[in-house]
Amino acid sequence: MNNIILPELGEGITKATVACWHVKVGDQIHAGDEVCEVTTDKATFNVEAPASGRLQSITVRPGQDGLVGGVLGIIE
Repeated sequence: MNNIILPELGEGITKATVACWHVKVGDQIHAGDEVCEVTTDKATFNVEAPASGRLQSITVRPGQDGLVGGVLGIIE
């Protein structure tokens, strides 16, 4: 299993809000695919899949905040 992690987004940014997921649980994804979009008060970022596989679960849903370094979803 591989975790989709909220990456460092900039100095002083500790969290971001998930705006939307581009994939749903059960979808096959490939390393480097943009899987979700997150926003801060300054910008919008796309988060990429770290590995290929099926999206097993989404741990931070649209409208919820994730912490930098925290798990947004899990790939099996």
